[in-house]
Amino acid sequence: MVLLAIESSCDESSAAVLIDGQIRSNVVATQLIHQQYGGVVPELASRAHQQHIVSVVAEALTRAEVTKNDLNVIAFTRGPGLLGALLVGTSFAKSLALGLNIPLVDVHHMQAHVLAHFLQDPHPSFPFLCLTVSGGHTQIVLVRDYLDMEVIGETQDDAVGEAFDKTAKLLNLPYPGGPLIDKYAQTGNPDRFALPDVDTPGLNYSFSGIKTAILYFLRKETAQNPNFIEENLADICASVQATLIRILLTKLKRAARETGIKEIAIAGGVSANSGLRKELQQTGEKLGWNVYIPNFEYCTDNAAMIGMAGHYKALRGEFCPQTVSPLPRMEW
Repeated sequence: MVLLAIESSCDESSAAVLIDGQIRSNVVATQLIHQQYGGVVPELASRAHQQHIVSVVAEALTRAEVTKNDLNVIAFTRGPGLLGALLVGTSFAKSLALGLNIPLVDVHHMQAHVLAHFLQDPHPSFPFLCLTVSGGHTQIVLVRDYLDMEVIGETQDDAVGEAFDKTAKLLNLPYPGGPLIDKYAQTGNPDRFALPDVDTPGLNYSFSGIKTAILYFLRKETAQNPNFIEENLADICASVQATLIRILLTKLKRAARETGIKEIAIAGGVSANSGLRKELQQTGEKLGWNVYIPNFEYCTDNAAMIGMAGHYKALRGEFCPQTVSPLPRMEW
């Protein structure tokens, strides 16, 4: 099976080629234009996808040493994501599949993040728990099989990635700010500033309250010292990051206790955070977990993970018709 995968859910234009489930190429074009606006501008993202998609697909085919006529299947991100961005990838995939007379596979973006673990070894055994953390999602997923997943806990408001980015904005850090908080946190004292934990019923999360608490904390301190942020940046970042990680892992530990599962994975853009990766490893050693963390290139949005999800759907004959349309709020 020679499969072309296309990812265009947000601000990464990506294409990958998998042959019999083995990755042969994975090309990602990052849209830098959003940096000057402090966040992703949907209309600009759509235009950038239009500009990049032909070149990233061509590059993916070249690196994999195949041509479009070698393709058997095309997989694409149907949702969730930005409607205009999804339209570009969906339309391109449909057109190419129609022209080549080959089947289409529609992929759920967050399920693909989970399956990114199977792009590398070692990978988790079923069943396992996966903490999916990104700018738009924070979920604990019970994974019984490649295509049998259940969300058993999720954020009730904002995602943890948004909490990182909004905090970075309050600290006057450029977009994307999450990686910069991680960078400064590495030299800071995580116990310097006490921030409140947020507890919600069951395995669900909430991050809107912690964002508000950080806002009021910074307002209070800068009123007394206008240079407070500049003088204490590393300690602020370390304290914020430690608090967010503690909230994430508290619920993950509860999920592991309640299910009895010790195969634990993380996925999504925030799984690239060095503090979260380190803390998860240490927690796993204490609790006897088998911990799985994807390589950095498979944490952020990429087409290889879309291809892996598409591979397993294609094996089961789960193709979609040419009438398919994107679903910005696609359900599991």
